[in-house]
Amino acid sequence: MDYDLYLVIGLVIAVFSVPAVVSALSDNRTPRAAAIVLIISGGLVAWAAASKPAGYTLDQIPNVIINVIARYLG
Repeated sequence: MDYDLYLVIGLVIAVFSVPAVVSALSDNRTPRAAAIVLIISGGLVAWAAASKPAGYTLDQIPNVIINVIARYLG
């Protein structure tokens, strides 16, 4: 399993769902879809962090993102 990939996907999905939450709240709508996406992204991040034997620290996250991008795009 590639836990780094799951972590990066969860972080990217979380970043992209923030504008949807803000948009829904500014229009006085319930952010149902955005909340579901945030739950999914949080689950991906939590699963990746719990499944990796050594876990992740905040210092490692930028390097993990760069390594995943380099591995799959390069």
